[in-house]
Order: sequence, then structure tokens, then C-alpha cells
Amino acid sequence: MANTTSLPTLQDVAAAAGVSTATVSRVINFPAQVAPATRAKVEATIAQLGYSPHFGARVMAARRTNTVGAIIPTMENAVFARGLQAFQDELSAHGYTMLVASTGYSAANEAEQVKALVARGADALLLIGHKRDQAIYDFLAAQGIPTIITWAFDPSSGRPSVGFDNAAAMRDMARQVIDMGHRQLALISAETASNDRAMERYLGIQAAMQDKGLPEENLLFIETSYGIEEGAIAFKQAMSASNPPSAVFCGNDVLAVGALRQARDSGIHVPDDVSIIGFDDIELAQVAYPPLTTVHVPHREMGRLAAAALIGWLKDGTPPNTVELLAYPVMRSTLAPKD
Repeated sequence: MANTTSLPTLQDVAAAAGVSTATVSRVINFPAQVAPATRAKVEATIAQLGYSPHFGARVMAARRTNTVGAIIPTMENAVFARGLQAFQDELSAHGYTMLVASTGYSAANEAEQVKALVARGADALLLIGHKRDQAIYDFLAAQGIPTIITWAFDPSSGRPSVGFDNAAAMRDMARQVIDMGHRQLALISAETASNDRAMERYLGIQAAMQDKGLPEENLLFIETSYGIEEGAIAFKQAMSASNPPSAVFCGNDVLAVGALRQARDSGIHVPDDVSIIGFDDIELAQVAYPPLTTVHVPHREMGRLAAAALIGWLKDGTPPNTVELLAYPVMRSTLAPKD
């Protein structure tokens, strides 16, 4: 008999039916994968308890809401906009609606958003980067929610992803910068403790320095929040060092535009006095003055392929293969050889 004081949970159904929560999830999401006798027992238990998966308006006959959640770190700049637009376009072409949530780069906020979107009936989720508490992945697995990782590539994780190798992309850029004669470097980065993309870009520069025989102390590392003003402040700090850099890497193009603004305000000529390098190649990089040397990220292709992967997963219940895309240096006017 259903509990009259609270709604029954997936765990309640599993316990009453004598099966695992994963089996209950498969009955709800991929019934063809479950033996008929087990499926009948679980469905009877669901009916007896009055359990409704995900949220009240979702009925067993439909099993789908045709909504897919996307949880991104921020909506305050354009870094994720192009990829999400392509993600939404592909979803819409197949009859799905996108729900977007923003975490403000907070792990606690992301955990809350994951649970909120699942509670509201999201059939699948897109997440940014691999690094998060294992409890989130366990929760999504227990709920049977297909989840794909984007903006990162880590085949060792065992989780489906459509992304790129942040470390390799930044390493390629840093090698070219060092080959142009730059020896004293700086990196203006997002906080790396909970951001695997930022950490990988940092490690990519370190790897290039090791390749070229530069000591670690030749890299000034500054962590900050992502924003134009934050980029400006961090650039000013970098150029005030006792041995200022001749090339300043930025963790994204927004920070790099802030650095460009501060250079102009300070009378520092780019690239004659200092080179500035971004990451992402959003439209802002092309309209900046001077046009920004950066790392091109295939945002649109990533968004489209991520949507296609989730759609396929929802249709046949089979997790997709991990897909690695190429991110590569784009040379414009903010990088010049060091005399």
C-alpha cells in the first residue's frame, strides 16, 4: 500500500519488488531490456505503490517528457552559447526541448541542479567536464538518466563524452609561443580545483615548457573568476611582477579581452610589448582589437554531436561511444615573436 505521508521513491519500488534500483530504472526507461516476468513484477509494484517516475505529471504510458537538461557553469559570457545553440537545434529537429541550468562554477549548485532537472522530468542530461562528486554519477545511474560529458575528453573515465583534449590543445599553442622566442610566460586561469578543463589547460602549458626545456618558475600562474574585468585585473597583476611575462595565456577569450583592454589602458602595446593568447575562439576573439590569437574549439560540432548521441541513447538504450574532436591554434594579431 502506498505511503500516505510521502510520495513513493524508486528505492521503495525496488525494495517492494525485490530488485535493484537499476532494474526499476530499466523497466521505466528501456522495458525491452528486462525479462518479461521481472518487468511485470516491477510494473505491478509501481501501480500498487502509485509511483510516478521523475515528477507527478509524467505518466507511465508516455515514459518520456522529451526534455533534455543542459547544466553549464555560467550564462554570463558567450563561452558556452554557440555549442548550446547547436545542441538545442539538433534536439528540436528530433522533437526534444532543452532545459538549461547554470551553476556559477559551484559544485554544490550543480548537484542541486542535477536533482532538480531529474525531478522535473529531464530524460537525459548534458554536463560540462568530468570532475564532480561520484555521488552525482551514482544518482544519475540509479535514476536511469543518460548523461553525456562535453567540453572535455577523458577516455579513461568510462563515461560517454563528446569533447576535446584541453591539455593537448593548449600544449600545441604553448609550443608555438615558446618557439617564437617567449621564455617568461603567464597564465590567467579559472580556479582549477574543481574545473578539469582549466586544470588541463594549465597542465598543457607546463608540458610544453618541459618539452622546450623551460623551468617551472618561468610560468606565473594567476587564478581568477571568468569575466572581462577579472581578466583586466589579473593582467595588471601579471605585468606588475618583478620579471613580467612577454606572453600571457588566458583560460578563455573573455579573460583575454579583459587583458587586452587593460593593456590598452596601461599604454602597453600588443603584440609589440606583450603577446596575449585566448582559448575558445568565440566571436569576441575575432572582433577584438587587435584580433585575438586563440585556440579554436569546435563548439557547434560538439553541441550537435552531443545531442545526436543522447537522442540515440534515448531511442535504443545503448550508451554512445566517446567522440574526440580537434581543438587547434588560430593565429591572429595578438601574438608576435619575442625579440
